[in-house]
Amino acid sequence: MRAAGAVPATIAVVDGRAQIGLSEEMLERVARDGARFAKASATDLAIHIARGSCAATTASATAVLAARAGIRVFATGGIGGVHRGDAGDVSHDLVALARTPIAVVSAGAKAILDLPRTVEVLESLGVLVIGYRTGEFPAFYTGTSGVALDHRVDTVAELAAIARARWDDLEAGGIVVCNPIPEAAALDATSIDIAIATALAEATAARITGKRLTPFLLARLAQATGGASIRANRALAVHNAQVAGELAVALGG
Repeated sequence: MRAAGAVPATIAVVDGRAQIGLSEEMLERVARDGARFAKASATDLAIHIARGSCAATTASATAVLAARAGIRVFATGGIGGVHRGDAGDVSHDLVALARTPIAVVSAGAKAILDLPRTVEVLESLGVLVIGYRTGEFPAFYTGTSGVALDHRVDTVAELAAIARARWDDLEAGGIVVCNPIPEAAALDATSIDIAIATALAEATAARITGKRLTPFLLARLAQATGGASIRANRALAVHNAQVAGELAVALGG
């Protein structure tokens, strides 16, 4: 982000305070103590602020806090969405993005989710989904999912123009900018699909649901792929940060 000319503001709840931008010392603390941080969506923020506890923020919580601070762009790995199966498990990320005037640069939604249904819910909620240099909704670890998008944009300048029109002229909500993982960092689609199916079966057998499900599945994928899923996650996160930095600068201009 700094290379693009933007100023990064990492967001977390630390000792009951919603921090918009972390000092080097705080970043070190989050990195070292992350396992002891709770996972907070937008609906959980009041609990952690009132209790003086620490929490890492999901996309919904990050969007809400960033927007309150006047930030219009944030980067994440992948947003939450509709989980597979018929349990009705839908991430609050989708609702929060519909209500919040912010652009989220992500590699689609996490591949463990039901991607076609996630795109359908985003559309139903009125979230604008744009493919950045792609016509498909990315599948996180791979660049394609087979889910076609209605809108493709190939320049950051056009992204910025669309964002201004949506927020300034229409006073509308969030935008999901779908930025596929770099091709060189993508995983083999067949292999990762098999690993996901195995992890989902293990979660079902162990009756793991709710907030515990996503961390469990991602940990099992890391084990099944020998760490390749973690390396891919880092690569796509860096790529998203680069595009988000460019978009932030374009909007600032």
